Amino acid sequence: MPSPEGPTLIYDGECGMCRSAVARVRAWDRHRRLSYLPFQDPSVGRFGIALPALAAAMHLILPGDRVFAGADAVPELGKILPGKRWWTWGFAVPGVRAAARRIYRSIAERRHCLVRGLPDRAQGA
Repeated sequence: MPSPEGPTLIYDGECGMCRSAVARVRAWDRHRRLSYLPFQDPSVGRFGIALPALAAAMHLILPGDRVFAGADAVPELGKILPGKRWWTWGFAVPGVRAAARRIYRSIAERRHCLVRGLPDRAQGA
């Protein structure tokens, strides 16, 4: 289990797509370097990030209070997860980070989950 000072991935625990993505990350996290915390958990307040920001994107909190949100978290996760360092290299290519931010934002704005005020697809939306 990671230490409390270790990296923490904050995500939307009410969003099926988000839970699925976190399940993939957990599977890749063979050495259990990350802690996972849905932003709906009351203990998330200790990070001092506004709830609307947490609802808009996943957040990776690293030691030293370094925070990476949305697509910017991907290369940082690549440094932590075994076999995923290529994510870091990919983001070093000019234009990739900007494109990833646009894609992430577009998906995040359209995802169906309760916290965004849209009905969950599992509830017949």
